[in-house]
Amino acid sequence: MAKWVLPEVPLGQAVGKDNVNSPSHYNQAGIECIDAIKASLGDGYQDYCKGNVMKYLWRYKYKNGIEDLKKAHWYLNSMIESMEQD
Repeated sequence: MAKWVLPEVPLGQAVGKDNVNSPSHYNQAGIECIDAIKASLGDGYQDYCKGNVMKYLWRYKYKNGIEDLKKAHWYLNSMIESMEQD
């Protein structure tokens, strides 16, 4: 799975908390939500990534700023990686 490396932890954010690559609320019983989504969607995973790229680019100015741009970047990289594997 593609990982976007954050250069530093933002002020006020707990060390080890990564809301872009591995948000703790998306991991249950050792299973990453994105892995379950990818497995269940099969060929539709690339469209899912495209939709998320669009969503995060649409809202970044109004919600989470740079964090949303990093999320869009993560989904674009994941889409590219998925296409390269096909």
